[in-house]
Amino acid sequence: MWQHLKLSSLGVIDSAELELDSGFTVITGETGAGKTMVVTALGLLRGDRADLGLVRHGAERASVSASITVPEATDVERSVTAAGGELDGDVVVLGRVLSAQGRSRAVAGGATVPAALLTTLTDELLAVHGQSDQHRLLRPAAQRAALDHLAGDALQKVLDEYVPAFTRWKEIETELSALRDHARERAQELEMLKHGLEEVAAVEPVPGEEEELRAEEGRLAHAEALVRAATTAHALLTADDDGTDARTLVASATAALQEAAGHDDGLDDLAGRVREIGILLDEVGADLGSYSAGVEMDPARLSVVQERLAALTSLQRRYGPSLEDVLEWSRVSEARVHSLDHDDDTITALEAERDQLLPSLRDLAERLGEIRRETAGRLAELTEAELAQLSMPSAQLHVEVSTSEELRAHGCDDVELLFAANNGAPPRPLAKGASGGELSRLMLALEVVLADRTSVPTLVFDEVDAGIGGRAAVEVGRRLSRLAEHAQVLAVTHLPQVAAFADHHFHVAKDDDGQVTSSTVRRLPDHERVDELARMLAGQDDSAAAQEHARELLDLAERS
Repeated sequence: MWQHLKLSSLGVIDSAELELDSGFTVITGETGAGKTMVVTALGLLRGDRADLGLVRHGAERASVSASITVPEATDVERSVTAAGGELDGDVVVLGRVLSAQGRSRAVAGGATVPAALLTTLTDELLAVHGQSDQHRLLRPAAQRAALDHLAGDALQKVLDEYVPAFTRWKEIETELSALRDHARERAQELEMLKHGLEEVAAVEPVPGEEEELRAEEGRLAHAEALVRAATTAHALLTADDDGTDARTLVASATAALQEAAGHDDGLDDLAGRVREIGILLDEVGADLGSYSAGVEMDPARLSVVQERLAALTSLQRRYGPSLEDVLEWSRVSEARVHSLDHDDDTITALEAERDQLLPSLRDLAERLGEIRRETAGRLAELTEAELAQLSMPSAQLHVEVSTSEELRAHGCDDVELLFAANNGAPPRPLAKGASGGELSRLMLALEVVLADRTSVPTLVFDEVDAGIGGRAAVEVGRRLSRLAEHAQVLAVTHLPQVAAFADHHFHVAKDDDGQVTSSTVRRLPDHERVDELARMLAGQDDSAAAQEHARELLDLAERS
């Protein structure tokens, strides 16, 4: 339920707040006062396109916001949370801000969100019926939806089986089509992959071997230089014949320091460090001798290593850039080859699954058609009864259900509403057989018929009573009041007969000081409703006759 609606600098309305309640609420006011701005505000909260002209002249921005109680059965909380917003208990706050420069911002649960999200959220919270919305009833999908709505659980139970089966059937058909249409491309891909895998298999690369091979290549290619360097260093450290090698010199230094040992701690420490150098020289010299003896000078091995590196480099150019990438490409390609090699098996399996699924899908579609045809007469009968109460006693509604061979998301049925306003007139499609006023009453009649099955908690009617008067207007008010037993109903109306049936009454008043026009919205207490109804009846609220008629209307509504 919509609890609170706030408007600021929107059109002629400078500022207004509406505390909304359950039941039937009407909004009335003189022509041009701005009562439809309330519906415009709801449209903005539904994600409608932002119009720069809606910002009040002289204002920097216009804003609308609403607090709405969220029913448990909706996905509103999940969607708001996913967008970064949050609910206050079971209440979500939606908002829209329009700047005078043409920018707009949408808010849900305190988070800035795309305007399209407001559309998604409010589809579950609000349904608006205006003179422009009547044209939805002309669409085949909307006509089928009305019939399905009346069919209720019986149809929904079959749809719950049909929809997933249809979805899987479509997936199979799409996959089979792709497999058949691109057979040549897949054959070429298979050949290319197999050739690549053969190249990789011929080389048999091993993870990490490239680094080892490059290190070995470096040693083999520079073996002579390595031996020469190690031998020279060994001789300088430990094997000089004239006693000038490093090890002999360090030994002499150690002996000289030993002669003064024990007289000074600092010199003794230095002597110890010189001895350590001698030990280290012995170890390094021995290691250099071993290294020189162990260096391999093998041109044949060098050739083998270089050929192996060339083979790995060739693979990397084709399938790399690194050896790890080559190995990953090989792994993925093997899986792809396995898949392509078994396309025929896949096609056979998919065709078998499709052939098994199709009979049950056809059976479910036939059951959907049977339920729709059974419901069609009931929808026509109930709607005609409502139309008769709306001063259309001769109106006839025919609900035609035709079935095709084509499987679709909702079955194989096409639903069309045919309408005749008078006896003797042939029923015609709504687009050709119903005027704007007749469409208004037909839509209202359908809403009443489907009222106890509606899942939308709030219904808004924007002057759908245009072109209606007298007894028909009374019946419109009575039916809107009846709808309010199942949902929160808001109606913008110019008819006192409709307004009299409201549980709550808001009045939009216009003030023009000659320079600026502004409007205010306020809830009318019961004692002021007579004056407003009198104004709507006679154009003046102080007419005794009009006030008496207004009281009669209120009494009539109270007794209904």
